[in-house]
Amino acid sequence: MNGLVIKNTGNVYIVRTETGLDIECRAKGNFRLQGIRSTSPVVVGDKVKVDYNEDSVSYITEIFDRENYIVRRASNLSKHAHILAANIDLALLFVTVKYPETSTVFIDRFLTTAEAYSVPVCLVFNKIDLYDEDELEYVNALINLYQTIGYPSQKTSLIDGVGINEIKERIKDKVVLLAGHSGVGKSLFINVVTDDKNKRKVGDISTYHQKGRHTTTYSEMIETTEGGFIIDTPGIKGFGTIDMTQEEVSHYFPEIFKFSKKCYYNSCMHINEPRCAVLDAVEKHYISESRYNSYLNILGDIEEEGKYR
Repeated sequence: MNGLVIKNTGNVYIVRTETGLDIECRAKGNFRLQGIRSTSPVVVGDKVKVDYNEDSVSYITEIFDRENYIVRRASNLSKHAHILAANIDLALLFVTVKYPETSTVFIDRFLTTAEAYSVPVCLVFNKIDLYDEDELEYVNALINLYQTIGYPSQKTSLIDGVGINEIKERIKDKVVLLAGHSGVGKSLFINVVTDDKNKRKVGDISTYHQKGRHTTTYSEMIETTEGGFIIDTPGIKGFGTIDMTQEEVSHYFPEIFKFSKKCYYNSCMHINEPRCAVLDAVEKHYISESRYNSYLNILGDIEEEGKYR
């Protein structure tokens, strides 16, 4: 029978069949995806075939082709991938400029990976009720930057209800991945858009490090009151890109790719080459310095990875 993976607790998966039955399964055989060595062969959102055994262990025997997925490096310099979820209609990346701080490098790494694997993203700038005037001005500047590039963005306060209706409308009838650091408000958001039976524990913030404590330790797909599903994943400290060449990275920065077509050399890497349209655009502020620095940061990661192969 066929079904959908709705929960992953390590090597045990809960699969919801087409008849609405939830089955505990294990993976059978070696699953590989386009040669990527993954820490988890089956992920939440996967559409699978199940060998169902009512009296014994049921097994996932096949993963159907994925429409898309979000993947990150399992650990620093690791050659293995950690696929967070598959078959995603929309990713909501929760961003906070404080309590805890989300860096632009983290945002750009996530967006680069989403571009590479065809996952639409909306940036959710949460906790605006906690920010002072300067911090709100910074949030507005970030929103202006990312919306200009083409990424929809929304300011929210889950405490005061600001922006919630707009987000609910955006996620209606969709399979939505929640991503972001621990402590940015993902668990509280789930409590807002799901029924009481799915209430999540909301973690506090470490006052010493200003970082959230993990409240989710596994990935799970949860039905929402808006007619869709939320895919909840453990909070992410870092987001290492994987399976990209240096030549490909610029393709996943829409504004850099746009200007790169005007570079004098087809092989231009936009670092120090003469007559580089990208460097010219950075100098004239058509491309933001933060985005360009994120581009260089990812190139540096790939170069460092090559030293350890």
